Amino acid sequence: MGVEVRVEGLTKSFGSQLIWGDVSLTLPAGEICVMLGPSGTGKSVFLKTLIGLLKPDRGHVHIEGTDIATCSERDLYEIRKLFGVLFQDGAMFGSMNLYDNVAFPLREHTKKSEAEIRSIVMEKMEMVGLVGAERKLPGEISGGMRKRAGLARALVLEPEILLFDEPDSGLDPVRTAFLNQLIIDLNEMTQATCLIVTHDINTARTVPDNIGLLYHRHLAMFGQREMLLSSEEPVVRQFLNAQRVGPIGMSEEKDADELAREADQELPPLPPIPIQQLPSSGVLRPTQRPPGDWCRENGVTPPPGSFATDVVGAT
Repeated sequence: MGVEVRVEGLTKSFGSQLIWGDVSLTLPAGEICVMLGPSGTGKSVFLKTLIGLLKPDRGHVHIEGTDIATCSERDLYEIRKLFGVLFQDGAMFGSMNLYDNVAFPLREHTKKSEAEIRSIVMEKMEMVGLVGAERKLPGEISGGMRKRAGLARALVLEPEILLFDEPDSGLDPVRTAFLNQLIIDLNEMTQATCLIVTHDINTARTVPDNIGLLYHRHLAMFGQREMLLSSEEPVVRQFLNAQRVGPIGMSEEKDADELAREADQELPPLPPIPIQQLPSSGVLRPTQRPPGDWCRENGVTPPPGSFATDVVGAT
């Protein structure tokens, strides 16, 4: 079962450049979360701060009773064993075949025998559909296969927290759909807490339990998927529905003249909320809520046509 990650007042800057400030949120144990935001808003920086690769200027990241923002290197080393990370490009060692790449964390962090390591590696490679490719080098396979190999490596230490840094980067829509299904199925099997950093709006609308949006050096909103997909908050509405009308411009933020010109424009209606993607078993994951549950609970009327099986993105 995954563990809760509680972030309080997190602030990070590089020199005089503030990346984001006073970010507070909770990644619920065992749930899938997505972090969105325009390019350059510090999504990958946030992910690296969660795992302790970057130290925040101030704030806290509480995991299993440890604040990784202030803990010792020894405690941080132990906490990192809870994490599995899929980096943007897979981060494979180019001179090692896929088998040795996936086996690397086990050889580095455990005292398991080679027979035990082989059993674990082959189990994870089967989970991601790479059995038969274990002797190939990273340069001999496609980008999608490299990402799956990176995912297998992220899984070998049985992590309770899985971080995905733009897993769909460089993938075509079909491979992205297969990878999304794999992430959902892995969450069902492992019940790990998952955080996906992505630009892909279809992924954000159909995969997670919760969505967050970083914008203009702060966390604009974080909450249950249906809350953000029914939100009238201008930045959230614009980004999650890929609309031109709103505060986000080509250079992140529109100026006053641009916003004034849009003042009399009628906003397009919110699109229907699609049904959340199910695991391959066809059964709701333990942390997955029935369609429309949040809207009913909070007295929110979803956009017309929401939760219909013929909505784009529904399964």
